[in-house]
Amino acid sequence: MSDKHELRSAARARRKRLAQADPTAAARAAGHAGRLPPGQVVALYRAMGSELDTDALAMALEAAGRRLCLPVVLERAAPMIFRAWSFGDPLELDVAGCPAPLPLAEVVDPDLVVTPLLAFDAQGGRLGQGGGYYDRTFAARPDAVRIGFAYAGQAVERLALDPHDVRLDGVLTEAGYATVGISR
Repeated sequence: MSDKHELRSAARARRKRLAQADPTAAARAAGHAGRLPPGQVVALYRAMGSELDTDALAMALEAAGRRLCLPVVLERAAPMIFRAWSFGDPLELDVAGCPAPLPLAEVVDPDLVVTPLLAFDAQGGRLGQGGGYYDRTFAARPDAVRIGFAYAGQAVERLALDPHDVRLDGVLTEAGYATVGISR
């Protein structure tokens, strides 16, 4: 199954099964938030479909004094920007149809970017939805630490990456936090 379309389809089905089988995984993953690398501004995402929900993680990070933000797609082929956000703030759909802070929210530069994914490997490989939003953003922000937020069961042995794919620095799951890939 080398075709990325087929791989994404299988990974979506696996993630959906994991979400149904373990509804408390996100809360348990948030319990490991204290192990994340340092960073004052943390970008999260608002979960859609079977993505691991970030609500408990947002509350844990805010309680630890970290400032939060969410990504915003303004143009489909451009890197995302990030707007300041606190849990419970109003949201609207961005160009990609994802919940995002209102335009009046301050634009910020995150130190850590927490990203959803379909699959990941121990070398920092990440299989996303295929839109390239995070890869373009990671390439434009090379100093931001890239953290996958996923079910432990989304791990695969090895992902074949394209030249534009940017590796993760770590992954946070219900089993804990682990650094992955090559250290910077």
